[in-house]
Amino acid sequence: MKNTKLLELYQNTLPVTTKNGYFKHVTPSFLQWVIELKFLLKQKNIIVVTPNLYDAQKFYDKLSNCIGEEFVLFYPQDQILTTIMALGSPEFKNERLFTLRKLLEGKENYVVITTQDGLLKRQLKPQDYINSVLTLKKGMQYSYEKLTQKLIYDGYKYNYTVERPGEYSIRGSIVDIFTHHNKNPYRIDFFDDEIETIKTFDVLTQRSIESVEEVEIAPLHELFFTDKQKDEVLEKIKDFFGNKELSTKENDKYLRDLENLEQRNKLDTLSYYIPFFNEEETTILNFTNHYELIFVDYYKMVVNENNVISDLKILEETLKGNAFTLIPFRLPLSSLDDKDKIKFDLYHTPNIEAIELSVFDIESFENLLDPLIFYLKNYETFKVFFILKNQENLDKIKKFIELNKKDISNECYFILDEFPGSFIDENNKVIIITDEILFKEKKTSRIRYRSVINQSVKVRDASELTEGDYVVHYNFGIGRYMGLKTMDLSGVKRDYLHIIYDNDEALYVPTDQIDLILKYRNFDDIPPKLSKLGTKQWQKTKEAVKKKIKDLSDRLLKLYSQRKEAKGYKFSEDNEILKEFEGDFKYEETKDQLKAIESVKRDMESEIPMDRLIAGDVGFGKTEIALRASFKAILDGKQVAYLVPTTILARQHYLTFKERFEKYGGVVELLSRFVSKKDQNQILERLKNGYIDVLIGTHRILSDDVVFKDLGLFIIDEEQRFGVEHKEKIKELKVNVDTLTLSATPIPRTLQMAMYGLK
Repeated sequence: MKNTKLLELYQNTLPVTTKNGYFKHVTPSFLQWVIELKFLLKQKNIIVVTPNLYDAQKFYDKLSNCIGEEFVLFYPQDQILTTIMALGSPEFKNERLFTLRKLLEGKENYVVITTQDGLLKRQLKPQDYINSVLTLKKGMQYSYEKLTQKLIYDGYKYNYTVERPGEYSIRGSIVDIFTHHNKNPYRIDFFDDEIETIKTFDVLTQRSIESVEEVEIAPLHELFFTDKQKDEVLEKIKDFFGNKELSTKENDKYLRDLENLEQRNKLDTLSYYIPFFNEEETTILNFTNHYELIFVDYYKMVVNENNVISDLKILEETLKGNAFTLIPFRLPLSSLDDKDKIKFDLYHTPNIEAIELSVFDIESFENLLDPLIFYLKNYETFKVFFILKNQENLDKIKKFIELNKKDISNECYFILDEFPGSFIDENNKVIIITDEILFKEKKTSRIRYRSVINQSVKVRDASELTEGDYVVHYNFGIGRYMGLKTMDLSGVKRDYLHIIYDNDEALYVPTDQIDLILKYRNFDDIPPKLSKLGTKQWQKTKEAVKKKIKDLSDRLLKLYSQRKEAKGYKFSEDNEILKEFEGDFKYEETKDQLKAIESVKRDMESEIPMDRLIAGDVGFGKTEIALRASFKAILDGKQVAYLVPTTILARQHYLTFKERFEKYGGVVELLSRFVSKKDQNQILERLKNGYIDVLIGTHRILSDDVVFKDLGLFIIDEEQRFGVEHKEKIKELKVNVDTLTLSATPIPRTLQMAMYGLK
């Protein structure tokens, strides 16, 4: 709980007490404080709506720190075009499902952070979510077959042994289920149709952890339905599209969607059909009875509504028609006009009806406390609250104020606590000062999504294949899976995988030979060329690849042997400039991040060329590790090459590096196909003469015309997106170059070489 005096000052102010109003000229920190106060005082859910995901993540981050992450829920919604074009994030979907079910439980009050699109998105009814949950209890009767059908309908994937949330397996009378809401999977043991035991177990050891009385199984999709609902809705959809003149692209999408709905395939990409399953205009607000609604930057949301119209026009142009944009999958912002809500506009907006609150940011003092005295002299009648999360810093500022009390007439309070940030409130004559503007304290990010991304490629069961998937047969090459077929050959009925090859030639593979099949994967979504049956084409391809791999492995082993024996550049130990650069990082490093940074530095300061793999999920902070390693390299006059898989990622890293290096005089350049030929030539010339410190780019930087004057560090981002020969090219050119590989999903080759000591 914050200081009593601070609570007294704000608990009766209009932004805190009202349920309806429009305010302007506030800062994010002030608004986050108002939200925290409302949550503490009102004992109800507070729904916070931001104009975009970027702002939503910042509010989620801050409020999780201040209120406690167990009381803050996140409902991140992709933008309209992303949703309709089936490009939505699976992490976002899992987070949304988690939030809706927490609201339905109603056990606690929460602050819910969402976006404009999240608030206005049409939903299934809350009762649908309640009805969809199956509770299995020890001793109850439940059909074994019915449970299997429920799991398939709910989006669970079969695996021989469950490894991650969203999977199930069946072995005799035992069903293993890994739900999203439990950190360990469940093992249910049946005797006929009676549930004998329910236990949780360890994924790695497969040993039981503890017995439980019940388990809840809920759908993994936002769109789920019974067979009866499906039949009714398919007719509605056919009626809707039946009286419209569809373009070829629209018709293809319509037929594909119908088939997927019928088969319950790819339901995560079909949420825009929810209005056909629920004709009521249900939104996230219907999942809670007691709430207050707060809009952040309402003026931007009004502008966003016009952008939505533009986005839908783009979709119409893409599909050559407007049939899909006529589906009312999203409510307009005006639909909330009759609801109580508090609207805030950050900083200044042209809205003359909004009440002026006159809250402003405070410039950072950056460890220089003397200017603080002059600042406070301008506001002698203001109460000043120093709210710091670090006791040492709090004692330091207390001592400083005490030593200078003859020059400071303000009433000062000192509080050890988390607070959203600093601001000056001219209406209430309050100044809030927090760590980051006094001592450049770092922020701790809380963004963590409930991720269940399946990375497996090997096919263990036919249920893992979808009709139309590209597959690779070890003996016959690349084909397309067309489903299972039961055939009577030689008087014996068996199931076969139907695979078609070039010229529509068919191959039937017995299901007991499924270990010969791999699911084809690539990263550019370009369909592969189908192999020809009855020719030696595939055998020749395999032999050529084997020879290439043999040659390459020989070269790699020789290379890694040379690297081990080679004397690389020994980088200098850390100095004050590097420490200052590290201090510019705005967040608090995690324990694992610090460990990784120290390991990289230790490698760089060794005479043996570094070859280190940093594996970490999205949000781990791999870019910061790359920044510090790069800065360490250029301090010794060495150049850095940063290889990334896409032009978009290259530009993102370029902007990040440029921003961080600029104040220290570091020269960063971008090389990709979007850079003009003239600019490329100039960059290459400057690179060769040593006038560029860091070169960031796609595989373009591996071209023969790219020559470094003194390359000291080579960074590869997402190794699995490149061919092996690409990645080893620079290593072969410079055996003594330190190499840092970053990956969210390290491929087996990298891990295997690391384990065998080849890397």
